[in-house]
This record gives sequence, C-alpha cells and structure tokens, in this order.
Amino acid sequence: MKIKWIICGVLCLLQTSAFACATKRSLIFCGNATNDLYKVLKVEGFIIKRVDSPSNAIISAPERSAVFIIADGYPERRTEISPKLLELARQKKLRLYIEYPAALPDLHMADTVMEARLERGIVMSDVFGDNLKPMSILGINDCHIVPASVDSPLIVLGKVAGFDKAVYGVKDVKTYPVLFERGNEMVAMTKLSDFAKGRYAPSASWKEVWEYILSWMTETSDLPIHHWLSYVYPTYQKSEKLPEQAKKISIARGIQWFYQAHLFVDSTWKPLWLKYQGDGTAPVGPPVSQRLPNGDGSSGILEGPASKINYDGTQQYRYWVRADDQGEVAYALAAAASFLNKPKYDQVATNLADFIFYDSNLSGGEKSNKKSAAFGLIGWAVTHPGVFYGDDNARCMLGIIGASAYMHTTRWNKEILENILANFRTTGKEGFRGDRLEEADMLKHGWKYYQDRDLINPHPHFESWMWACYLWLYDKTGYRPLLTKTETAIRITMAAYPGKWKWTNGIQQERARMILPLAWLVRVENTPEHRRWLDKLVTDLLSYQESTGAIREELGAAGEGMFGSAKSNKDYGTGEAPLIFKNGDPVADMLYTCNFAFFSLNEAAQATGNRKYKAAVDKLSDFLTRIQVKSDRYKDVDGAWFRAFDYKAWDYWASNADAGWGAWATLTGWIQSWIVSTQVLVERDQSYWELTKHSEIKDNMKQVGDIMLKN
Repeated sequence: MKIKWIICGVLCLLQTSAFACATKRSLIFCGNATNDLYKVLKVEGFIIKRVDSPSNAIISAPERSAVFIIADGYPERRTEISPKLLELARQKKLRLYIEYPAALPDLHMADTVMEARLERGIVMSDVFGDNLKPMSILGINDCHIVPASVDSPLIVLGKVAGFDKAVYGVKDVKTYPVLFERGNEMVAMTKLSDFAKGRYAPSASWKEVWEYILSWMTETSDLPIHHWLSYVYPTYQKSEKLPEQAKKISIARGIQWFYQAHLFVDSTWKPLWLKYQGDGTAPVGPPVSQRLPNGDGSSGILEGPASKINYDGTQQYRYWVRADDQGEVAYALAAAASFLNKPKYDQVATNLADFIFYDSNLSGGEKSNKKSAAFGLIGWAVTHPGVFYGDDNARCMLGIIGASAYMHTTRWNKEILENILANFRTTGKEGFRGDRLEEADMLKHGWKYYQDRDLINPHPHFESWMWACYLWLYDKTGYRPLLTKTETAIRITMAAYPGKWKWTNGIQQERARMILPLAWLVRVENTPEHRRWLDKLVTDLLSYQESTGAIREELGAAGEGMFGSAKSNKDYGTGEAPLIFKNGDPVADMLYTCNFAFFSLNEAAQATGNRKYKAAVDKLSDFLTRIQVKSDRYKDVDGAWFRAFDYKAWDYWASNADAGWGAWATLTGWIQSWIVSTQVLVERDQSYWELTKHSEIKDNMKQVGDIMLKN
C-alpha cells in the first residue's frame, strides 16, 4: 500500500539531544502494526516493542516507560483494562495512552457510544502551542465517542460554527471530552491513532496534537514529528515544479476517476441506485462497491461522493441522477476522447446525451408535447422531472453542445435548440427568468405568462449561463431577440453590481458565472462598454487570486445572500452554506467558483487577447493541477477535486456546514467535468466559442422556431 509521508521541516544530521534521548526510550505499543501511529513512530526512529494485550503491555513494560494501548476494535469494541493493571502501571510509574476505554476507575462514563454527525473537535487548552490555541477546530470524521464526565479536558467534541475557530464558543453546546490527562494516563474517549485512515484534518493541527501527546508520554519537551502520514493528499505541493506532462496526466486521471469511483449506473445494480436515491430528498448511501461493474452511460451517472467521511476513510455517495451532470460529463468525456485519442469515451458520451433526451423522464411527458408550456425543457433530476432550473438547463446544454463539437455530430441539434428556446420564451421582458419554474404552474399559466412578466433578478448564479446560451445561439442563427433581451438583462445586472447583486454562497461565484456572458457579449458586440463590463468583473474576481492561483472565497453584501455564515452554533449544518465563516478565510471553492471561473476566464482571455486574463487562467490551471486528489488507498477519490481547499495550509479543509454539498463533496458534473474539459481547452490554447463555431444548429431554427415562438 503506497502512502504519503509529509516531511515536516528539515532533518538535521545531528538531532537535538532531547529527541535523540527520546528515540532510545522503550515504547510499548499494544495495537496492530497497520495502525497509523505505529507507522509514524517507526519512521521517526522510536524503539518499539509491540504486544497483543494491555496486560502484556503493562506487565512487560520497564519502569517509567511509555505504553500505548490502541483501540483495535473501534468502533464496535471498546478497550478493556482492569483496575489491577492500571494500579500496576502507577506503581511502575508508566505513562499510559489509552483509547476508547470500556471503563476506568473513578471515571463516570456512559454505557452507550455517541456517533457524531456535525460535531467537530474543539481545543480547550493552551498545551498544544501557539498554532493550536483554545477554540481551534479539529476534524474527527464519523467520530464514535464514549460520553464521560471530565474536568479540564484538552479537547472536546461539539457542534460549533466556524472555519478553524469556534467563533461562538462552546457555552451553549453539548460537548463530549475527547482527550484528557489524569495522573499517569492520557485518555482518548474515541480513536485518535488512525488519523490517516480516518482522514482527520487539518493535518498540521493533528500533527501538533500528536507532538504534544508524544512529548507528554516520553516526558520530553517539545518533541517534533518530522514525518506525517496521509492517505489522501494533493498531487503536487505548493512550490513543487510541475512535470512537463502534468496537465495531460491530470486530464487522464480526471476522466479515469469516473470509472474508479464506479459512478456510471449499470443495469445489474440499478436497484441499488434507486434504493439510495429514494425521492431525492436525501439520496445518500455507502460507496458503490469496487466489485460492481461500471455502466456505459445508458443508465446515467451518479452525482458523486458526498461530504460525509466514514471512520474508516471511505466516503458516502450521492446516488442522485441529475440532468446537468449527464450533459457536463458527456462534454468532459468527448473532450478527453479528442485530446487523449480515446474514442471509447465518445460512445459513453453519446449514451449520456441519449439518456437525457430519449431514455429517461428528464425529457418526455409534457416536456415532449409541442402544445405544452413545458415543451423542450429538461427536468432537474429523475426524481424531480417537473422542476426546471435555468442554470442547470444551461450547463446541460453547453455540455451537449461541446460534446457535439468534439464528436462532429448534429445528432442532438434539434433538442438543444428546443431547450434553449424553451428557456428563452419563458424569460421575462427584461431578460430574467428567475431561480426555478415548476411544471404544474407552467401548465396552469402558459408560457406567454412568463414571457410577459416584469421580473428583475440580478443573480448571476441562476441567470447568467442561460444568457450565455442565448448569445451563443444568436451568433449561430442571427435571431436578434436573443441578443436584445440578453443585453438588457446584462445592463440591469451590471448597474446593480456589486451591492445589489443577490448571491448564493458567496459573491465570488456570482462574478465567476457572470464573466461568461460578458465574454460572449464582447464576441457578438465588441463595444467599449461591453469590454469595460467584462474587465470590471475579471479585475474584481482576480483581486482575490492568490499567488498559488487559488481564488479566495468572499461573502457578498449583507442581506443579499441566500446562504450566509451560520448565525449561531445551532444553525451549523442546517442548510446550504459557504465554505468560509468570514471574509479572509483562506479557502478556494471548486464547486461554485474556481471551476466556473476557469472556464469563464479562458473564454474572456480568448475573446480579448488580454494577457492579464491569460496569466490568471494559467495560474488557476496550475493550482487545479496541483490540488487534484491523490490516493492509492481510496481509489474512489483518486483523480477527483474536492469542493474545498485551504490554500494556506495546503490541505482539504473548510467549514463543513453545507447540508448537501460540503467541504469534501465532489460532483461528476459541476466540479469534475468543467475542470477537465477546460484543461483540454487551455492545453490547446482554444476557446469553447471557437470549438463550437461550426455548429449547424441554424438548420433547425425555422422548424423549431415556428413551433415554439409563435403566439
């Protein structure tokens, strides 16, 4: 099993006398040799005697030595140590580290184990040093903990709001002692020693916790750990020089991830998909077994891993099948088929597109009835075929358009045109469509009702990529209402910027989304005003681009956000949420910002030839290449991008408050597909606009327009 050893600091030829002394001390380790702590102790040079029971550990231990008693049975079996053994340990002046105990003398603890959901570790003591002060937050995934009554614990578990600090404190929070000292014992009421398998984070913080524990156990001042163990880590370090073929390899790994994670639904396990998808309100289940076959796209692709990490490091899956994911993945597959010369991906891309239009309820029903107000629209998901989001339809169509261009096919041109016009004819007078429409309402009111609405919605997350579709279609067909209505909406939106913009999880994602229609507006009407609009948005977005290429998240104007920071500890994890708690938190978001900014900035750079834009694209490309997930142990995340990345700590970490798509979630569509497909464009120094310029969709305009645009 390959693992990642993170070298923490420069190893000196001559170690400090304290460290040299510590490594010569006798350590007794009662636990499995596969334990993460054991591996670290071995690499650090400790002399270790490993035994198979607490009694053998304590009886065989020399006086004043350190004894580690590990919870190999976690979480099913707690650690049994008799009072007589503990008394012997005191007599021998041993230092004991005990995990997940069943009972300890004079300690009141519960008979049952509490399994955490949203709770995180909170530092309560200043013993861990200046970098891990009280109220610092630690991630302990899927923590199983024995509730106990303890005075002055070093770390507790509780549900608190904040990025890396418990900003509201813990006075109103039910807490559970995680780690505490009592006499000659260091007690953990859960398992802390498998920090790499459990994917505890942030890594640097847990290293400091273990440095303190080892120092206390060996009675050595400030004992450093020079090598830290991780099974899931960024592909490249922050300042590491990227290999010549790094981008190409990243693209190949990004596509292979779909298969390694077994996300293509196969008919043999379709009942499993339907079981965990349910009605779509909580479509979460265990990871798809590596023994199950991958499908060929004809039954669709799942949404991807959820943010919940189990105690063994595996990750829950979201079994939802959404329309946007299908189109976006088709685009990524077709791009990779062209770039990597892998034509086998084209057939899967074709199957996914056919699944959208012909082989699922995403189309069909009233959506295929030419007299229906819902005609041409694509359902949100197979669980919600009568719900229509314009931005989801836009990304789905952009995916199919891109896939069609790579595969040189007109197979879906009529359906693409029907969808874009279906959205356009339900767009209001000023060019805004709103967040969401529902089939029942549309059948009641008719499509003209929506076209005649006076609606102002300066919310790029929901509006702007459909505007991009209108501009793209105008360029191909010359149908001028597509341009005039879109330009009106963009003008209103730019006049409202930034203070009156609505924002979803942050203002950065709104900027990232808005750049695309502005870049394409310059393509169709290259006026000084349109270029100024584009440059304003790009400049403001890039003012938050770090030297690493990361784009830092930022909350927007107060009162305009849909999902802001938690207002209390109680609110943490109750709805959708940003990855940051406050502006300045060093987090990049690959679900809402960096992924879309990557695509949009490339379109802006290619449309204008602006070197500043191109430099930003290249920096972002490098950043995304570096932070792609690497794991030999957990193949179903290897090659993916998680939603969150702390670019300062260079670690996968953020506030995990989002109830649906948290810090460690990754999506087949939104994240993976746009990053992979844009890397292909950047490697070829090409724009999507140029890629798709030879579309023959105009050939369908009269037939479809006569059906859809007549009063």
